[in-house]
Amino acid sequence: MTTPTAPLIGRGRTRGIETLSLDSPGTRNALSAALVAALAAALTECGEDPGVRAVVLTHTGSTFSAGADLRDPPSPQALTGLLRQVVALPKPVLARVTGHVRAGGLGLLAACDIAVASHRATFAFTEVRIGVAPAVISLPLLPRTDPRALARHYLTGERFDTAEAVRTGLLTAAGDDADAVLEPMLDGLRRSAPEALAATKGLLTAKVLETFDRDAAGLTALSARLFASAQAREGMTAFLERRDAEWVL
Repeated sequence: MTTPTAPLIGRGRTRGIETLSLDSPGTRNALSAALVAALAAALTECGEDPGVRAVVLTHTGSTFSAGADLRDPPSPQALTGLLRQVVALPKPVLARVTGHVRAGGLGLLAACDIAVASHRATFAFTEVRIGVAPAVISLPLLPRTDPRALARHYLTGERFDTAEAVRTGLLTAAGDDADAVLEPMLDGLRRSAPEALAATKGLLTAKVLETFDRDAAGLTALSARLFASAQAREGMTAFLERRDAEWVL
């Protein structure tokens, strides 16, 4: 007898707000091919459902997302498609973070219209430390965040906190309780006309979507090339073996 596969995306709805939870805590909600596909399917359903006013994207466990699953990574095209889908969805998407966010998870965060976190959250662009670059996730990040701060965090892979994430534009707001921060925002969305919300989101995301249309093919190709490189193989192996990569001085 086959054991049913546990769903990778938890779902719930309260007064028109659909909550989608990344639900693979055993992998720290790493963006596997399966998780990316499951989230894309759930978002499609939300976008088509007139009963959904907005989507809250959150997580189970202590990590929102650890980035790409190195054992079962999505294709660069699939990740690009997911990020664009979040940006283009005709409903506001709000990220609710109460844990850590790394690498590709930060692209997912940046694709959301509003992002809030509790002060327990930490952030880091760790790609350079495993021999790749934050290529695809730059599509929503570059238009929405402070370029000087992004240069530091992209190039060094340093960990930073919610205060820095708010200052740079990665987060909308942070507080001791993420739900308390979200509450007035959700109340505002429930009071807003659905067609007006969709039109207003379109105004806000037009420049981001232009970036996707202009740069997605090149950044997707760059990501694929880097992930196939010798340095990436060494970096990923070192990460999985919990040792320094050969280039560490």
